[in-house]
Amino acid sequence: MKLPPIVTAQASLSTEELSRYSRHILLPEIGLQGQQRLKNSRVLVIGAGGLGSPALLYLAAAGIGTLGIIDFDRVEASNLQRQIIHRMSAIGTPKIESARQAIQDLNPHVQVQLHNMRLDNSNAIELFQQYDLILDGTDNFATRYLVNDACVLANKPYVWGSIYRFEGQASVFWDAAPGGGLNYRDLYPEPPPPEFAPSCSEGGVLGILCASIASIMATEAIKLITGTGESLLGRLAVYDALQMSYRFLPLQRAPERQPITELVDYQHFCGLRAPAAPAIDSALPSIGVTQLKQLLESETAVDLIDVREPNEWDIVRIPGARLVPKRDMLAQLAHGERLDRQHRIVVYCKAGGRSREVVHAMRNAGYENVHNLEGGVLAWVSQVDPTLPAY
Repeated sequence: MKLPPIVTAQASLSTEELSRYSRHILLPEIGLQGQQRLKNSRVLVIGAGGLGSPALLYLAAAGIGTLGIIDFDRVEASNLQRQIIHRMSAIGTPKIESARQAIQDLNPHVQVQLHNMRLDNSNAIELFQQYDLILDGTDNFATRYLVNDACVLANKPYVWGSIYRFEGQASVFWDAAPGGGLNYRDLYPEPPPPEFAPSCSEGGVLGILCASIASIMATEAIKLITGTGESLLGRLAVYDALQMSYRFLPLQRAPERQPITELVDYQHFCGLRAPAAPAIDSALPSIGVTQLKQLLESETAVDLIDVREPNEWDIVRIPGARLVPKRDMLAQLAHGERLDRQHRIVVYCKAGGRSREVVHAMRNAGYENVHNLEGGVLAWVSQVDPTLPAY
């Protein structure tokens, strides 16, 4: 869909900027006015991670006047496989600080505004109102629905991208777009069940895929600001890196979609915080990694079960464990297969979420001497054996 420029006022360019952006200005579709609009624009990027990293670099290089970054994480070594805005020297520092340094090194004409906080219902609308355009590079459905609804209520267009393993998606959403708009709930009226929506930290992602999708997102941002070309509004771009194929699917307004009038409990909406969860968790017996270490060193018989995926097992494991992925473990329980009830059973995963689900199912199946490992294998690495790799 062809849209008018969302930024109409134009900022003047210095002699150095005219030279820096000359390859843009030479494009008739952008020209001097388009570059001036870019300088006058204010763009908020949510997340300085896999998608936010390349998008921030390209938007800074393109001459966006003000770039806002919201993120509350710190740089870890496992980020560097795909989050190209960060460097080894930044490990342990806030991602927004690392990103600001990279942007300033690339283009000192860009003003960077940092928001070191978690995006939530209390701050989303007010924050979005400070910008012309939002780029959503988040990796979970709860935040995506929050971003969408806040953009609708703040009357802001936003560019959305998603990556998982070897596939990525991107689109533009603007509920109040001239001529009729769409929002994220037209693409996904309901969130998928949590078990079918693993994060990149569980399912993995091809690092360079981030650049492919982020480049689409940055392109759409520049087109929206300058009024150049056809927008992805009303279409979904799907990229398969294994097949090296692009598909563009038409989007339509969901027939059952209700007007968005307020922000809701998105954790509950996405099935991440069911009302019964606190009672279930509080009843589950658990064990700490220090206590587990003592048990493994004693004469006590312990059946240590790792319910992660095989590729996670290949990265790191607790000595003495055996691998039974969560889906296989739940299937065994459903078919009545039994473990040795004489042994103490300890179940672990990466950080404790999947193992809690398995322990709950085992308790329902009649196992009494079963415990969940608090913090999972990551806690074992940090507290017991830091020589092992984390991920």
